[in-house]
Amino acid sequence: MRALLAFLPLLIPSPAFADDVMLPPAVREMMEAAIANGNEAEIATLAKIAKQTNPESVNEIQKMVTSWKERTKATHDTLIREANFTDLWTGRVEAGGFRSTGSTSEIGISAAATVTRTGLQWNHKLTASADYRRANGVTSRERYFGSYEPRFEFDPRGFAYGLAQFERDTSIGYDERYTGSVGVGYKLIMSKPVDLSADIGPSVRHAKYVIGDRETKLGVRGSMALAWRVTPTLTFKQTAAGYAESDVYTLNALTSVETKVTTRWSAAFSYNVQYESETLLSARDFDTLSRLTLTYDF
Repeated sequence: MRALLAFLPLLIPSPAFADDVMLPPAVREMMEAAIANGNEAEIATLAKIAKQTNPESVNEIQKMVTSWKERTKATHDTLIREANFTDLWTGRVEAGGFRSTGSTSEIGISAAATVTRTGLQWNHKLTASADYRRANGVTSRERYFGSYEPRFEFDPRGFAYGLAQFERDTSIGYDERYTGSVGVGYKLIMSKPVDLSADIGPSVRHAKYVIGDRETKLGVRGSMALAWRVTPTLTFKQTAAGYAESDVYTLNALTSVETKVTTRWSAAFSYNVQYESETLLSARDFDTLSRLTLTYDF
């Protein structure tokens, strides 16, 4: 009797063996069709249902999904490695109106464009924007902005950045302001609904004021970027950048809510707050700018 009891565990299939049961042909065909289409959301949904209805084949289903992800990533990485620098650029353009308060209070037009290139470790971002208002033959607002920001990701969360930036804002008091900065950053949150990152580093700014004076100052720059995908069509964004120098402080914060109208078209409302501790022409330190824009992704 003891000898028979000793052999019983070998006669009863263990859970590990149960998971190796062959996947029913009909379910396999559906999984293979979804994988052939390459739609990640469709594959995830079908795999979830297949696991629930075929619990004995969970391992095989997961192997199919994992194998597809590995092949997709390998193909994606190969395309990036073999691409020229002029390839793989994506971007967006937006245009609309704005209402400003603070040093100015009026209605005008606004336009912006952003192009980015995402590589395996190097990312590049070019940004340009313009806000312009002319009423009764007088230009009351003229702000232009342009920047280039390369980023090197040395691990999944950590990165080093560089920044070259140009600004012109005659309503605040400067004709030209050039900024250069380098530093390090960290992705604090990385998830499907929320992304949050922050960076910091030394900076140098050279400004030419409307009255003709020029000055160059060293300081510290810090920034943060938050994106919260509330629903598949609604996204909340918050970005902010601050500069601290010996006797000058600057803060620029942009809050926006964006909703998709179609695959490429979106509508967005944004609210920008700019603080300058040293302004030559403005009686107020804070400027606000509200925008309602239509955006096109390409």
